[in-house]
Amino acid sequence: MSAEAADREAATSSRPCTPPQTSWFEFLLEEQLLEQHLRKPSPDPPPVQLIVQFLEQASKPSVNEQNQVQPPPDNKRNRILKLLALKVAAHLKWDLDVLEKSLSVPVLNMLLNELLCISKVPPGTKHVDVDLSSIPPTTAMAILLYNRWAIRTIVKSSFPVKQVKPGPPQLNLKEQAADSILVLEGALKLNKDLYVHTIRTLDLLAMEPGMVNGETESSTAGLKISAEEIQCQVCYDLGAIYFQQGATNAALHENAKEKFFKTRELIAKIGSSSLHCTIDEERLAGYCQACGVLTSSDDDASQQATPYSQIDNCLKTGNYQDLVKIFLEDNLALSLPVQFRQSVQRELFQNALQGNDALEEVCFKICVCNTVRDILQGEIIDVQFCLLFLKPNKEKIDFLLEACSRSINLENASESLKRKMASFLKNLCLGLEDLQLVFMISSHDLFIKLLKDDERKLLIDEMRKRSPRINLCTKPVTSFYDIPASASVNIGQLEHQLILSVDPWRIRQILIELHGMTSERQFWTVSNKWEVPNVYGNVILGIKDNLTRDLVYILMAKGLHCSAIKDFVHAKQLFAACLELVTEFSPKLRQVMLNEMLLLDIYTHEAGPGANGERPPSDLISRVRGYLEMRVPDIPLRQVIAEECVAFLLNWRENEYLTMQVPLPLVQTNPYVKLGQLLAATCKELPGPKESRRTAKDLWEVVVQICSVSNQHKRGNDGRVSLIKHRESTGFLLISWECPSHFFFSFQEPLVLTTILSLFVKLHNVREDIVNDITAEYISIWPSSIPNLQSVDFEAVAVTVKELVNYALTINPNNHFWLIIQADIYFATNQYSAALHYYLQAGAICSDFFNKMVPPDVFTDQVIKRMIKCCSLLNCHTQVAILCQFLREVDYKTAFKALQEQNSHDAMDSYYEYIWDVTILEYLTYLHHKRGETDKRQIAIKAIGQTELNASNPEEVLQLAAQRRKKKFLQAMAKLYF
Repeated sequence: MSAEAADREAATSSRPCTPPQTSWFEFLLEEQLLEQHLRKPSPDPPPVQLIVQFLEQASKPSVNEQNQVQPPPDNKRNRILKLLALKVAAHLKWDLDVLEKSLSVPVLNMLLNELLCISKVPPGTKHVDVDLSSIPPTTAMAILLYNRWAIRTIVKSSFPVKQVKPGPPQLNLKEQAADSILVLEGALKLNKDLYVHTIRTLDLLAMEPGMVNGETESSTAGLKISAEEIQCQVCYDLGAIYFQQGATNAALHENAKEKFFKTRELIAKIGSSSLHCTIDEERLAGYCQACGVLTSSDDDASQQATPYSQIDNCLKTGNYQDLVKIFLEDNLALSLPVQFRQSVQRELFQNALQGNDALEEVCFKICVCNTVRDILQGEIIDVQFCLLFLKPNKEKIDFLLEACSRSINLENASESLKRKMASFLKNLCLGLEDLQLVFMISSHDLFIKLLKDDERKLLIDEMRKRSPRINLCTKPVTSFYDIPASASVNIGQLEHQLILSVDPWRIRQILIELHGMTSERQFWTVSNKWEVPNVYGNVILGIKDNLTRDLVYILMAKGLHCSAIKDFVHAKQLFAACLELVTEFSPKLRQVMLNEMLLLDIYTHEAGPGANGERPPSDLISRVRGYLEMRVPDIPLRQVIAEECVAFLLNWRENEYLTMQVPLPLVQTNPYVKLGQLLAATCKELPGPKESRRTAKDLWEVVVQICSVSNQHKRGNDGRVSLIKHRESTGFLLISWECPSHFFFSFQEPLVLTTILSLFVKLHNVREDIVNDITAEYISIWPSSIPNLQSVDFEAVAVTVKELVNYALTINPNNHFWLIIQADIYFATNQYSAALHYYLQAGAICSDFFNKMVPPDVFTDQVIKRMIKCCSLLNCHTQVAILCQFLREVDYKTAFKALQEQNSHDAMDSYYEYIWDVTILEYLTYLHHKRGETDKRQIAIKAIGQTELNASNPEEVLQLAAQRRKKKFLQAMAKLYF
């Protein structure tokens, strides 16, 4: 054998190979193979797939010589296959949760029927007629399993699910529901343990009758299930079916309540870690709570005291004052889900629309409560609140301020919550034109406590344009070295004060006293929350003087922390003190502090004047440029400063500098500057009549390289894992997918955000397995393919698209193109109700809540078709038919098919007034006449008989009629989905 052949053989033999999947027929040939296979840690195929294969093969029909289809023969092969399926289920301990999750209803029905058969239950026997106490325990358990499954399947079938394609007729278990309930009620009277078949007992049953020694009929055969576990499972299943039937028979809710509470008692008795009693305790708690609301018993005070029951009682009795009080209290407690609060709000608005004018004030107050809750949780302000606040007055402002005050506990609230509330109040002031209302807010105690002096000064400067009477004074700053040291106190107390203080002069005073007491301690280690980046830590900890080292380290750590929580005033004081200190002995640390103060000034401007659109001073822009062009050797640099500097220049449209004036060596050595230059060049050319693709292609190639899957995982200082991308050819070393510190999430300029969003959307759409593309502005400027698709981490790209659009909407929630992208994402992930919400929100924003025509570049044919598909999959077929009119060419085929559906989950004939296409109305008239639906036919005839729809009318009249109906329909849809 040659050397090459030997190497080739060695390489081939050492290459790992995947073992082939075991085929179903192999288990027929080797008796012990099944148990060996099931004992594997990850058997392939998995157990549930084996059950399907065995039963599928055992139930295959045969064809005789006359080519006629015959039932599956009852031969040895098929009996063994059915036994193998039962053995696999026994290995899974007959866990219905596992079996129901992976097996279809017909397959599981076949499996349980085989269990009944092998347990000696004669076919056709009514289970309700069987005395469970007089039959073998394994037989009784088989009957219980079958009837528990039947009840569970009936309950699950009542839940709304995605409509499946037509197939073979499904099993109708509802006919035997009453019998199954009686069987389970009878099982509750059993006070003995039962046994379920195991692989061993099934083997014994499969033996020849002469070889069975009677063990399978004894009371100890099989796997023991205790009486308490049986009662617990049966009570839960009976409670679920009673609760489901309570929709038509309210008295059954009492039965459900009894069963669920009994289940809870049994779980407390046997413990939640039972092997054979698997109950979702969160779902059980929900059932118990719902039963407490639906039933009224005097002896259940604890249930009546829940917020749900209180709200239900308030709605029934019309006690709306207490209802508002509950919502305000929940803004602090956060016990009610947001979806539930919104459903109460929708119910009140619906009642108000039906003519109950007394509810208008309640609707406003509940909407304010929900809006304040959304603000504190970082959500977008609801459109309904904006509509109600179009005409603000003193009473509305009074209640809004009351709601804000009662929704936040300033003593215990986090800085994040305080900043969210402060930002809301500040933006509210800027949006009001009545200065008296502005004064009501700005003079309120909550406003004064939440906004810092600098922020109030900036706001008042803005207000001064309307009223010159407002003034604000500033406080003088004391020199750093003018503070004398006080008498020494206990070290522990001083360390505690050191941790709490953000006053640099007080920090210096405490450290002097501590070092006077002991010289052995390193006081920069007092708190593990004091963190300084590693690039700085090595330099600071190299300072020889202990006092100076501790002081510099603590001042920088506290300054960085204050900057992170947006306490910029204290951060600036701490950094200024640190800069004054290090200037005397370390030029390197002096430059470090100047860099950190530059970053702090960027943050301060972006959170203050920059948030209101005010351009930064030229001095700040010059300092940013100077930092990027800085070439001082041996200066430790933080990556985030370079990111923020480039993002700052992009946000303030310094495109000329980035594209024309930035030094070439800087572009070649700093990857962020290179990326910023490409972004600036692309944005610069976008508004022009001819979109240049050259810079767009360069930007595309760079981002594709960043998204390459050849990456390394690295854990950052905050403990999160980020992806480090490296390309030797381009010198890119970028941290990706880490929100919000990621480079792309520093952008605030709309065109820059739109450009990078468009790029990532296009990159997302390039995937071969994408079914529904996402649309975006300027998407045509990017290349349409990638040479090596396998090199791109598309999962990370998909996550980035979602996070980018969420971030963009926090910058500007009224950008309709970004809202369309969000809607497309929800559409692509089958979240159709949410998709409709954002499609409609995009249309509402650019049309003054549909009072004007929605621009055709917003409601394109593709958007309308996706809205049609959403409505169709939500079974809102009348909405589908109406939306078909919105297309440039009316889609009659889809409209007619939708109108033929009789199981529609929308308002149906109440929507006929929104139809303006006479052909659709004529088809509706014919359809209702054919079905004998006289009332609905009259509604269609009334709609078609309106004079403004007469085909002889001028085109302007017909268009006006269509536009009026579009407006009313879209507003009705918005109220439904917002």
